[in-house]
Amino acid sequence: MPTSGSSYSRGRTSPEKALQKLKHYCGYQERSHAEVKHKLYSLGLFEKEAEELISRLIEEEYLNEERFAIAYASGKSRNNGWGRIKIRHGLEQKGISKYCIQKALQSLQSEKNIFVKKNKWQQFLLQRGFEQSIIKTWSFPEQAAGPDTE
Repeated sequence: MPTSGSSYSRGRTSPEKALQKLKHYCGYQERSHAEVKHKLYSLGLFEKEAEELISRLIEEEYLNEERFAIAYASGKSRNNGWGRIKIRHGLEQKGISKYCIQKALQSLQSEKNIFVKKNKWQQFLLQRGFEQSIIKTWSFPEQAAGPDTE
């Protein structure tokens, strides 16, 4: 409960308490700078206080835009099946820098080994309910371009 002479009213959090809340908030999952700034404003902090706390979180490695972008890209690709264009737009909407977007998209490189890639496709099609006899008869694009074709 604030004292009568306190400048903090109901709904306004002190910067020290806000920092502790944000350490937990950022420690739970990767966050973008915009998400953290929004959280600070919802706690009732002013812009100058918010900027100072964001700087401290960056210095203490609780907040890292590049790390967030890579985690976002890999999660959306793996869990939601998003492609590179949709991931790029999602990161742009979150206010991520072009450099970090590029780093995140580079982390999504596809498999280079053709046999591993073919096995992944076969497993994917099996999970979708296709019969194994049909899958084995299909020609994958990498095989068609190989040296055994005429």
